Amino acid sequence: MRPSDSSPHQSVTTAPLPSGSDFAELRRIVVGAGLLDRRLGYYGMRISLNLIALAGAWVAFVFIGNSWWQLITAAFLALMFTQLSFIGHDAGHKQIFRTRRANDVIGYAHAGLVGISYGWWVNKHSSHHANPNHEDKDPDLDIPALAFSLRQSSTKQGFLRWMAKHQAVLFFPLLLLEGLNLHYASAEAVWRNELKSRKLEASLFLAHTAVYLAAVFLVLSPGTAVVFIAVHQGLWGVYMGCSFAPNHKGMPTLSEGHSLDFLRKQVLTSRNVRGGPWVDFALGGLNYQIEHHLFPSMPRPNLRHAQLLVLPFCAQHSITYSQCGLLRSYAHVLHHLRAVGAPLRATSSRT
Repeated sequence: MRPSDSSPHQSVTTAPLPSGSDFAELRRIVVGAGLLDRRLGYYGMRISLNLIALAGAWVAFVFIGNSWWQLITAAFLALMFTQLSFIGHDAGHKQIFRTRRANDVIGYAHAGLVGISYGWWVNKHSSHHANPNHEDKDPDLDIPALAFSLRQSSTKQGFLRWMAKHQAVLFFPLLLLEGLNLHYASAEAVWRNELKSRKLEASLFLAHTAVYLAAVFLVLSPGTAVVFIAVHQGLWGVYMGCSFAPNHKGMPTLSEGHSLDFLRKQVLTSRNVRGGPWVDFALGGLNYQIEHHLFPSMPRPNLRHAQLLVLPFCAQHSITYSQCGLLRSYAHVLHHLRAVGAPLRATSSRT
């Protein structure tokens, strides 16, 4: 069986499947290959290079001064904020160290550098991993401005209904707001006291906000500063959205009472993205989404090796394994969004 390039839009409904044994067999193979072993050298180098690049960007920012050339710095900082976020993601999954405490130190530090709440994100992302593409339980499908299933689209009212109707066109422009949304959701989690380490998170968030705004408005004129922030935060949001969107959007959605076991639930709702080393870097290893969902604590550089084991295993067990190129993955996402919004457009045309 070859890996599928298709991107089904229907919900998954199947007869009961055997549970436990297939994944246990796959896990024994992966563990035997040493792919869950830590990669401290890789992460030490990756974190060091990221921090050097980040520091270099801010030094360049100061030396360039009040100039529209700073928009290039803003774009580079958007790149670095996403790369730092990838490290925070890996720490949240305990991919770097074996202990939760050591990973949390890295996670909190990187979240503080980009201005988001580590605790809020870990809680949200853990819910996603437990119930990927589940209409009621996956927080990544709970986005008011978008509908990811026909059932969701049918519940939209007012302006949100209009947005869902045109969501394929609006999708990428909406990603320009994702950076601000991450900041807002983080601040809200701190304000509502939803975090285990509220004082630490509040301190990191306030420190980031104060230092960031002070640096921008001290070096740049007010007008240039506002444009700089808009470009930086907008591009960061687009990069983050483009890194996560191909993973599940346009794949089958699950509803209450589905009968999929862990292995099939994770594989059938996920999509890998082909492309080689540059895609591995650009997407922070998230392009191996199937392997990542099966083994969340697997270090990022081991995912591509795990694929060589997971792909034939899925073929042997007749489990559809979906992967495609980067541009095609976005086409699948937009096609799915357009298909989900079609009934709303049809209703509008009849009235």
